[in-house]
Order: sequence, then C-alpha cells, then structure tokens
Amino acid sequence: MDAIPLDQSLTASPTVTHYRTVFVSDVHLGTRGSRADFLADFLLRISCDTLYLVGDIIDGWRLRRSWYWDSHHDEVLRLILKMARKGTDVVYIPGNHDEMFRNWLPMRLEIAGIRLCENAIHETADGRRLLVMHGDEFDSVVRYAPFLALLGDRAYEASLIINRWFNLARRRLGLPYRSLSAWLKRQVKGAVKAIDRFEIALAAEARRRAVDGVVCGHIHHAEMREIGGVLYVNDGDWVESCTALVEHAEGRLELIDWAEQRRLSFLASRDRRGGRDRGHADDAALPVTA
Repeated sequence: MDAIPLDQSLTASPTVTHYRTVFVSDVHLGTRGSRADFLADFLLRISCDTLYLVGDIIDGWRLRRSWYWDSHHDEVLRLILKMARKGTDVVYIPGNHDEMFRNWLPMRLEIAGIRLCENAIHETADGRRLLVMHGDEFDSVVRYAPFLALLGDRAYEASLIINRWFNLARRRLGLPYRSLSAWLKRQVKGAVKAIDRFEIALAAEARRRAVDGVVCGHIHHAEMREIGGVLYVNDGDWVESCTALVEHAEGRLELIDWAEQRRLSFLASRDRRGGRDRGHADDAALPVTA
C-alpha cells in the first residue's frame, strides 16, 4: 500500500494503546529534519505508565546557530507535558545535543512533572533490569574530539539535504521512499564497524553494572539484539526511522516503526503553521523529509 500524508491519517478521536513503558530519543526538535509531526501523531495514540526521553530531544547545537520551530514542535512538548500532568512518570536523560540540561543534573530538578536524570535503571514487568542512557559517553568522537563531532553533524545535515533530492528523483521514477543516509550507514564498512563497536561498548557497560540489558539512542540506528548474554536495544530516532521502544504489560519489549505501521508519507508536505525560522541559507535548504 502507498504511504498516506499525515494530515489525512489523523482522526478526531484516535484509538489509544496503553503501554507499560515507552522509550523515545533523538527527536532533534529545533531542526527541519525532525519528524515532530510523526512523533505528535504517535504520542496522541499512546499512553504509558513511564515515558523515557533518552536524549537529543531538543537540538541545542542547531539552535545555537539558527532557529527553527513550528507548530508540530510545540505540539510534541504540549503532549509530553500533558502526559506528565495526567500521571505518567516522565524521565528526561539529556544527550549530547541537549547537553545544556546536564548542567542541571546535580540539582535533581523536576520541571512540570519531568525528572532530569543522568541515566536510569528500569525494571521491566518480568523482572529484567535495564540501564537507560543516551550513549554518547561511549562515542569516542563525541567524547574526545567534539570539534570532529560538530563536523560530523554538518555532514549529517548535508546528507539530509541530498536525501530530499534523491527521494524526489525516486518518486518521479515511481520508486518508494528510501533513507539515503541509513542506506549509507549499512554500506560503508567504517560506519558498520563504528556502530558495532558502539553496541559492544554499551553492552559491556550494562554487564559492568550487573544489569540485564541497556536501552540507548544516539546513533540513529534502531536495533534489538543480545550481545554476550546482555540485551542491547537502541530505540532509534525521529529524523529518519521514526521508531520507539515500548514495553507491554507483561514485560515484552518491542521496537515500533511508527511511519511504517501508520503508513505515513515522508514525502508529503508538512503543515508549517506557526513556523518561526531565522535560519541560515543552509538550514533553509534542509529537507521537509527525514
């Protein structure tokens, strides 16, 4: 079936699915590449006892250089705050792009019902203990060479721009949407090795802390697998893949590909009501697609 635009997929009273726990990361609010519209659709259709925001929810790196914020970004924040008000335990674990919040961690702040934590231990309904952390601490480029990390961030932005034109050409040829950057990650040996090293390092940290597994984000690569007897889960992102990790009532963990499940179109134009953009020329060229 062909994907459908988000606006056409919304209903006045959406069916709500309840999960015990939901894990979301790498939304990158403040960038054009953020699929905040898809995430808002997801949050409208779920409820949960605990919501983990596993870093890079707001992109402070981009907002320091330029400003982009539209009504979908507002809606995501509104829905998260609404969940907190209604009793959902919301835990925010800052990442490297929203590292400004890490300065507040020693104060153990709770803002509008949202708790800030460096990391967390989550116990599933079936008794497994999972370390929850963003994961940039185990990315050697981010940790030891932040300047190179910023260069990598610019390269990622460029890949999103190229991705837009790449998929416009594919659409004219009658071909389905494909994430160019995700495909490159799978094809470039260096990227594959870097992802593998990252996953092994996170699993080793979970083993060191004597827990059963780890849930992280950071590398925009959704994955669930066992590494040396430890469960490694990356909940993905809301730029390219639009994935989340959910825990069902009995403790079963599942990665949800929201765009695929809801047949949402990455190529459909987004409603930009309330958009406020004071970006540079390169930001203006960032794609409407993720």
